[in-house]
Amino acid sequence: MPHTPRPVVVGSSTARILIAGQAPGTRVHASGLPFDDRSGDRLRGWLGVDRAAFYDPALFAIAPMGFCFPGQDARGGDLPPRRECAPAWRAALLAHMPQIALVLAIGQYAQAWHLGDRRGRSLTETVLDWRRHLERDARPHVLPLPHPSWRNTGWLKRNPWFEAELVPALRQRVHTLTSPK
Repeated sequence: MPHTPRPVVVGSSTARILIAGQAPGTRVHASGLPFDDRSGDRLRGWLGVDRAAFYDPALFAIAPMGFCFPGQDARGGDLPPRRECAPAWRAALLAHMPQIALVLAIGQYAQAWHLGDRRGRSLTETVLDWRRHLERDARPHVLPLPHPSWRNTGWLKRNPWFEAELVPALRQRVHTLTSPK
């Protein structure tokens, strides 16, 4: 790796929601706090939770597909998650969290892992089919989401159904799964 590995993952024995992202970016690598950037602000807005709830491991587990910052490409963008990380660690980590009821599969790498052949030909097609994924009998349910990065602002503008239909359903599901019983 181009730098010292610093895994950024929040495991939990009580959280019912797993946030499965891509890999930590530069800022998260420096802080050690997942989604400690503008994409985290947008994601928390989609979920309808504040920072305190988001970072409460009793409510949310956070495990990106690559636990460590993979470095940057020649243009300064973050590289994709390293290929060896998920096969080496993901199944073992998830085995310790059988209580997870909902996986938020953020971006194509998380969707490929958690949905497999049930994902669409594109991220848009996969996210557009969100109702079918939530209605499956298999547990945990998987809800595909685009990455909340500013780079996807154009995608959000071209797909207004996301914030009009999916986000309210997401907030309701989050509220149900994080409220005391």
